[in-house]
Amino acid sequence: MIVVSDTTPLISLLKIDRIDLLEKLFGQVLIPQAVFDELTVDDRFKPEADQIKQRRFIKVRAVQNPKSVSILKRATGLDQGESEAIILTDEQNADMLLMDEAKGRAVSFQMGFQIMGTIGILMAACEENELTADEVRACIEGLQRAGRHISQKYYQMLLDKLGN
Repeated sequence: MIVVSDTTPLISLLKIDRIDLLEKLFGQVLIPQAVFDELTVDDRFKPEADQIKQRRFIKVRAVQNPKSVSILKRATGLDQGESEAIILTDEQNADMLLMDEAKGRAVSFQMGFQIMGTIGILMAACEENELTADEVRACIEGLQRAGRHISQKYYQMLLDKLGN
């Protein structure tokens, strides 16, 4: 399975110390150079940057057609990381794109990509018995404490799946 990730799901999982779920669920995760740069250049994410650099299952891939990234970015208003993640997903013929931002998800959906966000990753981890329902709840609480935005729609879907 080929999986590409945007920045936000990585940051969210790092904030709750569960980046390991990506390796358990997908084996390897590709990120475009712009996502790597967002994670490693911004001083606010220094601890996360160090972790990303140490994770061998996260592979940085350059997009093959930067002009496509530029066109997508200008046409949609998405940022560089989101645009590169979408183009890399297309170029790699990836099975899944990990993305949380609504606008990027909408563009990706229109392009026919399979999309999963942070909540979906937690749901999948529970379904694969990588997390218990209580651990998923703890992850959600950790995300909320870390100030990560969680869509009420997806939060409610997760609670329904956990039986709350």
